[in-house]
Amino acid sequence: MGADPVVVGPYLAAVLNDERWRSVDVELIAAGMSNLTYVVTPLGGDGGRDEDAAVILRRPPTGAVLATAHDMAREHRVISALGPTDVPVPRTLHLCTDESVLGAPFYVMERVVGIHVVRDFPAGYADRPEQRRAVGETLVDVLADLHSVDHEAVGLAEFGRPEGFAARQVRRWTKQWDATRDRDRPNLDALAARLAETVPATQRSSIVHGDYRLDNCLLDPDEPGRIKAVLDWEMSTLGDPLTDIGMMFVYWPQAGEERASTMSPVTTLPGFPTRAEVAERYARRTGADLADLNWYVGFAFFKFAAIIAGIVARSAAGAMAGKDTSGYADRIDPCVELGRAALEDGAI
Repeated sequence: MGADPVVVGPYLAAVLNDERWRSVDVELIAAGMSNLTYVVTPLGGDGGRDEDAAVILRRPPTGAVLATAHDMAREHRVISALGPTDVPVPRTLHLCTDESVLGAPFYVMERVVGIHVVRDFPAGYADRPEQRRAVGETLVDVLADLHSVDHEAVGLAEFGRPEGFAARQVRRWTKQWDATRDRDRPNLDALAARLAETVPATQRSSIVHGDYRLDNCLLDPDEPGRIKAVLDWEMSTLGDPLTDIGMMFVYWPQAGEERASTMSPVTTLPGFPTRAEVAERYARRTGADLADLNWYVGFAFFKFAAIIAGIVARSAAGAMAGKDTSGYADRIDPCVELGRAALEDGAI
């Protein structure tokens, strides 16, 4: 087990100096292809659960293949640094770098209770157009707030290498694709080459989330226009903030677009801002020039395709046991086509 309660309980009791944690229940709530997320709930002497005191434990997946995407100390660092800012993040409680405890580093943070939208809104939630617009607008505003954080002031001056970030990202994900290619895909190779030839000049640098989208946020159950926490900071770094806009647009289909059938369709519902409205709001909030935004959307689709190809290759090698990857290979070519279309025809 990735977080054995027999080990976790006494460990937390010691480091948090609280005997309530001596006996705990541990529940895996998120695995997939990412870091493992557990709810750890203290148990009373009679086995009663103290749900209000529950915390979240994050650790790398077993057999992690991309070390930079599973660096617990790095993830803990950025969340801790953002705590005093306007960016909503959980409060961190403890970082363990001693791999003898659970077999890998891990960290513990407060549990934030909110609405997690994976594919659809819960029944009765954000069911009015103005509420859905508020959800879309707060997604933009929180991202703008993140990109406006003074990374040096919050202790993240050395958190990344922003110079040449976009070009380096193209090289990184091309290398990732080359290392895990499931078969020859000339269209993906052509998209990689086109991106490498047309990298725009970086306007500014900021903290970037790396995978910013609706289902990496928790919404307020009582106020749809409020994000309670932004989650999953494993890809965060210092870089070009427009890469976050590009990736968010991958997950922002509009009504009538074919990809709405494979992505969460909530952004196609009446009231949700269009991508053009999102871009306009972001530019207004940050002063950013979005003239090259189509390149960033094209790159995001390329990155997404490379990630999927890697999953397909690992599945074929037997490294994804227990995880359903059926249909993943069929998603690659549509992503490549969307990336090409973004570069040539525009993404907005």
